[in-house]
Amino acid sequence: MTTKTTAPLTAADRCDRCNAQAYVRVVLPVGELLFCGHHARTHADGLKDVAVHIQDETDRLLEEHGAPSAV
Repeated sequence: MTTKTTAPLTAADRCDRCNAQAYVRVVLPVGELLFCGHHARTHADGLKDVAVHIQDETDRLLEEHGAPSAV
């Protein structure tokens, strides 16, 4: 996996699975996927195998909502 600077995720960025606010961006060789914290954790093992870069902002969940973080 390479290091890549990516714009911060905003409230307009939505999870590709459930349409909740996205806190994880997965950059693939072609395109990208956005995930909420729940779906990022659910698919973490498979995503790590195919991702070029994973931008994880789930630490913001604790700050914003008091929810547990970590993918």
